[in-house]
Amino acid sequence: MEQRQNPIEQRKNPVELKPVFMPRVNSDNLVKTDMVRVERHVGFASRQKKKTINDLHQVIRKKYGFNNVLEMSSKSGNKLSFLLSPLSLKLTNDDGSQYSVENAFQSSMIFEDGGPYTDLLSAPPRQARRDERLMTSGELIGYNYFGMEWSVEPLTTFYDWLYVNALKQNTQLHEEVMQYQAFTDLEFNPKKKIHCAAYALAMFVALKKRELLDNVEDPMAFFDLYSEFKVSNTEKLLEAGWV
Repeated sequence: MEQRQNPIEQRKNPVELKPVFMPRVNSDNLVKTDMVRVERHVGFASRQKKKTINDLHQVIRKKYGFNNVLEMSSKSGNKLSFLLSPLSLKLTNDDGSQYSVENAFQSSMIFEDGGPYTDLLSAPPRQARRDERLMTSGELIGYNYFGMEWSVEPLTTFYDWLYVNALKQNTQLHEEVMQYQAFTDLEFNPKKKIHCAAYALAMFVALKKRELLDNVEDPMAFFDLYSEFKVSNTEKLLEAGWV
């Protein structure tokens, strides 16, 4: 009697486009963002996501000739990814206070109908990210971080500034970070989010290689980078119809 194939085994893995963020030194971009096709292994188990990550990195290595690619999501299994996560990476202010990049970002948002919600500075980072007020306070119109005001344009500037400065302060991570040539985040969906730690990390690596980190604490100096260099993030890919 002919053996029937398991329906799960018959199901094909869907092909998806995932972004890869690459630091650039001899280019008019600080970061080059590209989209890579990869089969997503169906299922929610960590091992399925690790298979997808491995396949994604194999495609990137073959396409660009890279040896070292770092996955930023918690599914990577890499301790460095945990330390570099915006949930873990801390920014130290002039008064000595420390906050994760995630807390600093979420607590600085100003909306049409409220904010900034500074109590989120002391909330668990994941809880701060999911606070209901961030969804129900109207359109995002700016940021205020300890009296420092930022516009929403260019879209990722404030988030990138927080992340780059936090990583600059954590010098114990620099040597290992600089070994990587590209960064990915399997959990990042450019159709739903704009800000991405993998992009900000690639920017940090590019700035360090170009010896441009000296004045990044100054918001105006950091803001100038977005006019001095072409921006290549997922926002630009969305505008071009790539995502």
